[in-house]
Amino acid sequence: MHSFDALAPAGMSDAPDSLDATVARRDFLRLAGLGTGALLTGGVPATVSAAESLASPSPVRAGKARATSHIIVIGAGAWGAFTSWHLRKAGHRVTVIDQYGVANSRSTSGDETRGIRSSYGDRTLTPELWTAWARKSIERWREFDAEHGKRFGTRYFFTTGDVILREKAEPFTTKTLELWTKLGVRHEVLTTDEAKRRWPQINADGQGIVVYEPDAGVARARDSIQAVVALGRDAGVEFRLGRVTPGAIANGRMQGVTLGDGTRLEADAYVFCCGPWMEKVLPMALKNKTRLPIGHVCYFGTPMGDDRFTFPNLPTWNVPGVTGWAALPVDSRGFRVRGAIAPPAPPRAADAPPPPPPTPAPVDPRQQDPDLSSRWSSQERIDGSRRVLAKYFPALADAPLLETRSCHYESSVNRNFIVDRVPGAENAWIAGLGQAEGFKFSIVMGEYAAWRVLGDSGDATIAEAFRLPTQEYDPQPAATAPRGEDDA
Repeated sequence: MHSFDALAPAGMSDAPDSLDATVARRDFLRLAGLGTGALLTGGVPATVSAAESLASPSPVRAGKARATSHIIVIGAGAWGAFTSWHLRKAGHRVTVIDQYGVANSRSTSGDETRGIRSSYGDRTLTPELWTAWARKSIERWREFDAEHGKRFGTRYFFTTGDVILREKAEPFTTKTLELWTKLGVRHEVLTTDEAKRRWPQINADGQGIVVYEPDAGVARARDSIQAVVALGRDAGVEFRLGRVTPGAIANGRMQGVTLGDGTRLEADAYVFCCGPWMEKVLPMALKNKTRLPIGHVCYFGTPMGDDRFTFPNLPTWNVPGVTGWAALPVDSRGFRVRGAIAPPAPPRAADAPPPPPPTPAPVDPRQQDPDLSSRWSSQERIDGSRRVLAKYFPALADAPLLETRSCHYESSVNRNFIVDRVPGAENAWIAGLGQAEGFKFSIVMGEYAAWRVLGDSGDATIAEAFRLPTQEYDPQPAATAPRGEDDA
């Protein structure tokens, strides 16, 4: 098993596929005293470097788990796949249960690709931690690709770089640059002319802020999860199809789980990695603490004989409310656009009063249910994505639409991951609520969740950050995804 590190990325190599650091790698579970508190409350004192604020790593402890423990993981998505694999590598018997199958179309991780970057200036909780873990995730995805891509005859991670374009500075870009500078993340601040020179296929006119992170990249989501599950099977993980109902909790322990056909299964521990089904499976623990907005993605065909919009000739990109990236030659799904630009407001006379705000459309409760929601992208969303192309990629304005994809996001009320025990059950865990970023971090969070289940709580302050929140959402469900979240 890997040591679980937080990367302090100062002094990185200029090679695009290198994340080597001049400082030693440290175990992020052992963030020490002042360093931990500073990171989690928003800053490291100027006299304490990122490297100095991290303690030396210590080995994983099996803790309360017996060497022969049987652990049931509910959910074979990104978090469930990696958590179960690490539990099995630690020597335990593992059974994974998923109701629809690996990387199915209803799952959050069922789409083709995910962008992985470390621009988290929009995080209100633990932004330094999000940035450091994102850097570690990039490193791990590269390692996974190098170690397993050849076996499966494909590639899973592509270093693309990521460019952020804004007309003027905003809190997201300002805070991101502060975090990158503080943590030593390699980046560039470019002029509009330099952006045009590097990527003439992007219309950068009027963009006063252009920020580039060269180490960011794209991972293939559905294929990666299928590969992790295959590795788990080879290691001895058992996979089953079925819909799980948790058993009663008595004397501080969950008393098994029951499948839809009435089969009852018992284990020493249970890990619920249910993605958007978490509240349906554990309603007493999560009622009014989660939201399930749906994000939509369009894939457009690139021009014949024109490789300007194909990897490696264009970085992933981030413009207000929209993200995307070039087509990957490994499968050529198309040029990806997530998000849309609203149509321009109709003209009105200078002395005319402003129109009243539009009445919000009623929220269909089925769209908050991952079993019943429709994943079809409307023409309005497709037209909005085309407006993105017309504004920023004019050569693709009339590109053919190849396919659309939609998925639920799991947002917790505090916008942080949850890795905590099911209330009242010392042997049952919740691991998830990915905040529209879950797939990107799954390669490290799956290992973290496995360690917690096996009895290693790590740093108490970090464990506290991932506790089940006590606050609740307003009962009215949100109709759209939170701004800035782009995991679809």
